[in-house]
Amino acid sequence: MVIPETRDSDQVAEAVTAEKATAEGIHGALRALFPLAPEPAPRTWTRRGMAAAAQIAAVGLGAWVLLLRIPGLPSWDAVYAEDWWEFLVGAYQHPWRLFVPFGGYEQLLQRVVAQFVSYLPVAQAAHAFAGVGALITAGCALFIFHASSGHIRSAPLRVLLAVGVILLSSAPMEIADSTVAVSFYLLLAMFWAVLWRPRTAAGKAAAFVVAFITAASISIVILFAPLLAMRVFALRRFREQAVTAGWLAGCLVQLPIIIISYVQGQSRLGGYGPSGDSKTRIGGSFTFYAHDVVLRAIGWHSSWRLESLTGRDWATVIVAIALVAVFVVIMATQPGARPFVVVALLTGFVFSMVSTILTPWVTVSPVTIQQESAARYTALPIFLIEAAVIVGVDYALRKRRGVREQRGAGERGAGERGAGERGVRERNGPRRWYARAGLRPALAVTALVVILATSWAVDFRYQGIRTVPEGGRWALHVEQLRTGCQNSSSGEFRLHGPTDGNFVTGLPTYEWIPCSRIKL
Repeated sequence: MVIPETRDSDQVAEAVTAEKATAEGIHGALRALFPLAPEPAPRTWTRRGMAAAAQIAAVGLGAWVLLLRIPGLPSWDAVYAEDWWEFLVGAYQHPWRLFVPFGGYEQLLQRVVAQFVSYLPVAQAAHAFAGVGALITAGCALFIFHASSGHIRSAPLRVLLAVGVILLSSAPMEIADSTVAVSFYLLLAMFWAVLWRPRTAAGKAAAFVVAFITAASISIVILFAPLLAMRVFALRRFREQAVTAGWLAGCLVQLPIIIISYVQGQSRLGGYGPSGDSKTRIGGSFTFYAHDVVLRAIGWHSSWRLESLTGRDWATVIVAIALVAVFVVIMATQPGARPFVVVALLTGFVFSMVSTILTPWVTVSPVTIQQESAARYTALPIFLIEAAVIVGVDYALRKRRGVREQRGAGERGAGERGAGERGVRERNGPRRWYARAGLRPALAVTALVVILATSWAVDFRYQGIRTVPEGGRWALHVEQLRTGCQNSSSGEFRLHGPTDGNFVTGLPTYEWIPCSRIKL
């Protein structure tokens, strides 16, 4: 009697996908990059309510953890950088003037948030900007948890991926707990939105919203065009293109602002910004990717520790060799993970290269353990390196689940035949196979969790550019506004901007704010 070989639904789906990919050539291979999300299990209204409450609580917890990551002056006691002297000032001066060039492109989300903050008492502005930034980031983490379900079937690994958004090692340096930098978290969500194939209308609506907001708030999102073109080619039904429609709608908002900035000579595409040798831009960007992405992929403080022992170049080589070894193993042993790994690593590389080519001065700025002026450009590539490893481990776990099923089938078949010699051989064979196949995924999961947890623990809270000195406490600015407006004969307050305001904001160094619009 032949023992029947059983497979779970995931394995059957993967086998069918692989057969189709082989039969359909390039089109089939591209479809494998956009796997359909698993069918959700039926739920009662009670369970749906509990699931919704759990997710809301998770977002709140994630935002609270993010707010704790900035040392010294709490992030909710200071309005960070452009959130104050660009977006909030602009909202006071020109209410609901949302489509304004800044840095050469449109930042719609930041201006909308600032507009609503301007209606609050000015003393609450710091709380609002930091809180909204943290909540949006936590929302991105929750979105990624759902959007990664096609590539990562293990719920605990998807939780690990979402936690990676909250505990991103480079976040305290520059992008945590602000509205101005939240676009760099949106890029993480956008990547997964492009690969997601949700089954529900709510999922498609979420993908559309994420794509629109991201595209309307940061111009570098144009680099997702090739990946979206692959999606259109592979998934030719219009109902599969919610994320593409959102991206196009956001680009329609973004494009006129980019053109206006370019014509006015205030676009990085035209060389606007601090002078830099264009001949060395590509080389500087390669060096940046090596030293500030590859090396820092093991964690901010861990990489500095390694660098102190070996030197920056040797430390980079060591980390690069380790990463290459990991991905070679994944590519060799997990064929299903190959499309994602290639796309994730290539996407991170391209985003890092293009971002730093357009801002070449960041590649030559001194980097210390408390200052990295381009940390924002490392968020997406480092996160995608982590995501590629998690996807590889998930595929290994799928094989382990398949072995479990075969082991169970073998033991049931042997039991039906009795305890004869043949039955013993067939029982023990699957057990030994399971032992060999189950050990490697268990080791991979353990190593992954230990490495990520160590990095997150060491890098949870440290001083960086985002850390605001005591002199930047928001209460001091509020008092300055109150005194200035009380003593103003014109009904306006004259704000002194940053010393490099002409470059950073494209606006005069001195700004006049109507006191009538400030709720003191």
